[in-house]
Amino acid sequence: MRPVQYSVRLPVELDKALRKLAKQQGISPYAALQRSVKAGITAQTDASDGSAEIREMVSEVASISARLAGVEGIIDRTLFTACAAYCYARSAALGAGKTDEIITVEIHRAYDRQTAKAQGRS
Repeated sequence: MRPVQYSVRLPVELDKALRKLAKQQGISPYAALQRSVKAGITAQTDASDGSAEIREMVSEVASISARLAGVEGIIDRTLFTACAAYCYARSAALGAGKTDEIITVEIHRAYDRQTAKAQGRS
């Protein structure tokens, strides 16, 4: 195989990076340039079309997002149910004889307090 000669002009910043790389690898800047060209061509030749992978990732993120929304709904409902159980149990334990309307107001206040604490707004 007969080598072909190219004349390459590099911006100063790229030349500095090339010289630094050559020094780190213990080779001449010319050898570093040759390695860089080979690596660049190989990377561009072997580069696959990433659009299929991106579409798959977007699909998975959307799936996770949908499942997370479902979990948030379940957790929110569980918190509300726990607040209701607490308020009814407290009312029964105190023998206060409160109506459902009064207990419902207490449930909503307890629920609002707990969601505020969960969001750091205590």
